[in-house]
Amino acid sequence: MARHELVDVESAALGQANTSSEALFELGLMYATGRSVQTNLISAHKWFNLAAMRGNRDAVRYRREIAAEMSETDIAEAQRAARDWMLAH
Repeated sequence: MARHELVDVESAALGQANTSSEALFELGLMYATGRSVQTNLISAHKWFNLAAMRGNRDAVRYRREIAAEMSETDIAEAQRAARDWMLAH
């Protein structure tokens, strides 16, 4: 996926309050695996957290797995980012 397509996916997720848990989960996977983007566990945790809040059970498991690899500071940053996203959308 080209970088501009990723921006389109994120923009779609950011622009809709009713974004599906699957779309949010997919963003988490992209950042967790480095698929089309640089691996970023903070971003992955954020997207998995949002997907989990929308009922995605896989997101709960993946969020837990990557949290085991993150510092408490990084987890707090990811949680803040998820809260900020929720407040904005």
